[in-house]
Amino acid sequence: MSLVRSILLAASQNQWLRHRAAHYPFVRRTVSRFMPGETFDDALAAAQILRGKKIGTVFTHLGENIKDRSEAQQVAEHYLEVLERIRERGLPAEISVKLTQLGLDLSADLCFEHLKAIIERAQKDSTVWVDMEASNYVDATLDLYRHALTAHPSVGICLQAYLYRTKDDLAKLLPLRPSIRLVKGAYHEPAEIAFPRKQDVDENYFTLGKQMLRAQKENRCVRAAFGTHDIALIRRLADFASAEGFGKRDFEVQMLYGIQRAEQERLASEGCTSIVLVAYGNYWYPWFVRRLAERPANLWFMVRNVFAA
Repeated sequence: MSLVRSILLAASQNQWLRHRAAHYPFVRRTVSRFMPGETFDDALAAAQILRGKKIGTVFTHLGENIKDRSEAQQVAEHYLEVLERIRERGLPAEISVKLTQLGLDLSADLCFEHLKAIIERAQKDSTVWVDMEASNYVDATLDLYRHALTAHPSVGICLQAYLYRTKDDLAKLLPLRPSIRLVKGAYHEPAEIAFPRKQDVDENYFTLGKQMLRAQKENRCVRAAFGTHDIALIRRLADFASAEGFGKRDFEVQMLYGIQRAEQERLASEGCTSIVLVAYGNYWYPWFVRRLAERPANLWFMVRNVFAA
């Protein structure tokens, strides 16, 4: 892991920086590249534009590590409202939730009740995605996911390629016919549990991706979605999928709003399933700094905004 990435990931947890960041115009200008606004109406407007480009949307309301029961309840109720508005507008959209935002730090049972209510409100042909958080939450997240999946096949999980354990986690999930979004990983993890070198993360990602695609072909994985902005990696996986006989529509890539827009549109125009994760909310600081850590180009974009008029 590079020094810059390590510093940024540490900064993402700094409360003083979080409270100060919103006061700097150059930070807010940079944030606006990665999220259309802080309200769900802003996110909806972005989704309408994406629909015109044949790109789907996954909405996520930013926030994590809630330790107040009433606040966790409010988050769950917000997502129920989001699902209703998606249905009313007929949008090709889904949601992605963090379990610590639904009260996992308070109680696994409380968190599951909120998750269950959200899954039951979602349309049957859509997926409710469960985000993966830092490594200390992986076991609890997988336990709740497996519990949910036994009754609700339309729920998906995020797995992180930089963790050594993910190979085993994937193997244990496949007998349950999961939906999986594979990402590289964006938390500050020690070398004892995560690959420290980017090239090793990339190779593990490709290996896991091939396993997911084969499982999807064999009907052991409902959806294999690739959450990455790495164009070289996307094309390696697309070539593999093509060689395995996949149709374009069966190859799914999920990217963040504002990153690699040309690639998002290229995939959609070629008939692939191109989906954009649209984040919103005022708790954007830790999420935003992790985005800077993922790609140096994002950091340089912020530096340029320091000198912008």
